[in-house]
Amino acid sequence: MKRRIMTFLLAVCMAVSLLAVPAGAANTAAVTFSDVGDKSTAVAVESLRLLGVLDGYGDGTFRPGTVLTRAQFCKMAVYAMNGSSELSRYRTVTIFPDVKPSHWAAAYINMAAKGKDIISGYADGRFHPDRTVTVGQAVTILMRMLGYKDEDIGGIWPDSYMAEAATVGLTEGVSTNGSAGLTRAQAARLFLNLLRTQTKEGGTTFASTLGQTVQGVLLSADTEGGEGRLRLSTGTYTLTEGKASNGMLNGTKGTLLLSKNGNEALTFVPDSVGSSKVVVLSTAKATELTDTTGTKYVMDNDTGVYYNGKESVWSEVYSWLNAGTSLTLYLDAGGGVDYVFVGGGGTTSNEAVIIYEKGSTSGFSSLAGGTSGYAIYKNGLPATAGDMRKYDVATYSSTTNSIRVCDTRITGYYEDCYPNPKEPTKITVLGYEFNVLPTAMQTVSQFKPGDQITLLLTEDNQVAGAVAASGNTATGNAIGIAEVSSGSATVDLLCGIQVKGSVKLSASDVERLNGQLVRVSSSRKGGLSLTRLTGGVSGELNVAERKLGSRNLADNVVVFQNDGSGLTAISLSQIADGSVPASQITYAGTDWAGRVKVIVLNSAIGGGYIFGRANYTANYDEEGNREGNAQLSVEYGAGKSTPTFETGYVVRNGDIVGITIVTSGNTQRIGSLVYPDELRNVPNTAWSGKGAVTVNGRTYTVPASVPCYNTQTKSWVTLTEARSYADSATLYVHQGVVRFLEVG
Repeated sequence: MKRRIMTFLLAVCMAVSLLAVPAGAANTAAVTFSDVGDKSTAVAVESLRLLGVLDGYGDGTFRPGTVLTRAQFCKMAVYAMNGSSELSRYRTVTIFPDVKPSHWAAAYINMAAKGKDIISGYADGRFHPDRTVTVGQAVTILMRMLGYKDEDIGGIWPDSYMAEAATVGLTEGVSTNGSAGLTRAQAARLFLNLLRTQTKEGGTTFASTLGQTVQGVLLSADTEGGEGRLRLSTGTYTLTEGKASNGMLNGTKGTLLLSKNGNEALTFVPDSVGSSKVVVLSTAKATELTDTTGTKYVMDNDTGVYYNGKESVWSEVYSWLNAGTSLTLYLDAGGGVDYVFVGGGGTTSNEAVIIYEKGSTSGFSSLAGGTSGYAIYKNGLPATAGDMRKYDVATYSSTTNSIRVCDTRITGYYEDCYPNPKEPTKITVLGYEFNVLPTAMQTVSQFKPGDQITLLLTEDNQVAGAVAASGNTATGNAIGIAEVSSGSATVDLLCGIQVKGSVKLSASDVERLNGQLVRVSSSRKGGLSLTRLTGGVSGELNVAERKLGSRNLADNVVVFQNDGSGLTAISLSQIADGSVPASQITYAGTDWAGRVKVIVLNSAIGGGYIFGRANYTANYDEEGNREGNAQLSVEYGAGKSTPTFETGYVVRNGDIVGITIVTSGNTQRIGSLVYPDELRNVPNTAWSGKGAVTVNGRTYTVPASVPCYNTQTKSWVTLTEARSYADSATLYVHQGVVRFLEVG
């Protein structure tokens, strides 16, 4: 006999009504649950926690195996529909005799039944709010939220609903036993699937019915000014009040869900995470990466990489990566690497050890929980006890079984804290709000707002401790790329965070500092002090020998080129000429071992040449003779151009040329100009992958960042777009490397 669906339906819950943190709580907290070990479940829990659908218990647990009641699930369903603002109209009505207005879940149950028509009671007219909600009941409610009715499904309940739910992807990763009690972990998976699933009408997901959406990769999550923030390549978005992400969603592709007015972020809905894996890097090469198990993965030049909160490509960052780094690989349907997120596991430091004596490893074993065989890395490089220095900070990564040592220090004015100076969980220095680890309380509490302070940071930029900025103590070493105006500055620090503040600079200082590598500190609230980095160690850069002068390059050396409008990060592989003279090196800084870790070049690619399309103008008298110097700039990408220089060179507007830029004091000029060799009508069949092309028996290297221009559409395009547009291209080569490409 067929069972009637209408008499068996159900209801609600949110994570635990009595112990859950309310969505509007004033304290911004990034919550991590100690008992959620499965990554897929952890991702689902975090996405739904941010949305306010569920939360954990007061003891820091989620209790994924706990079975939900019908009332609890009803509450979850209401929050998933963004229906909490309508609850007041349902608090005083009685629909079911066993759900009086005094019942804690009355408003949720009444709204789900009468306001949203997604639940009904039993044949006896009661709702039975404290009974266990079954998987079949929960699935039926969610299908109704997608717009399905009983007449759309038919068949025998709950089997018919379960079958249809499987077809649309709602029950992926969840038990198909419709009679089983629904656990909290299963509920999280179901609701995440709900957000991803298209409604009955099709063409739109359930998430998109709740507000505006933005597609992209979640680069980072942090807090600033007491507000949780999510950062995508499209911009930074503030979460609803009281919410902050724990980082579990970082690195995933998905949908950022915004409120209907677009003013605040509700949550991030990751795409399916079944095609990702966390690996520990052994070696990184231009064409492949190898993990510590010996597994190799083929990499293309333009494989996407998300590193330190920025979007890049493999060819530009692989030389920066080092053994022991945790990588999350996101794979395509064929098992190839779609993109890479540097980091993995979604874990953050929760305790740290400060090193107070050179060579000391005291506290390392305790950090590792007694685990033996751990490796030691300092600033991402293999290290030994002898590499430890006073005020280094050590944390433990269970993902890689390694002690991670960091020597990043931030010096500046102590601006603010939360909740108070004696027990701060947040501290603001250089305009950035840092998370303070519980193990840092003792040292940080010795200071108060207004003090000059040096923060000792973990590898993931949390505060492990603090010391006075004056005297014979640790000094700040924060450096980064500055974006400067006369009144304010933003600095993207190399450690992966962004600081902001006011500055008082002359027009010449703005020109000198903007786009350059600077050291940053502060001596007043809201203010920044910037010092451009020049000099350092000297000598010729030899790429083949990985030396600068007599010093070795660090394995994770960072190289910048000054293209005239600011600094651009490049890899050593892009310096195809093999060496750069000392005169072209603006700055070279070393690490604790004396290895060169940061290099700033006047201009590096092609022996100092910047290649692109010439923008050339000249003045002539009535007899056709040129008057004075001409004006020349070189455009090498969308929105990328050198400054305009006066020049005695004669070129045609639109010619492909390469120029060097020479800096003398605060002025710049063109040093030299070359025309690259032109190879016309090179067919796509001449290409070997994406990084090389063979013409007349000679193979040329093709950097992933090579400027590409479509003469037909008069637009800048990517290398992939250029090769897709036409069957052949014109290549401009210099010293064995393709410097510019044209199609159209």
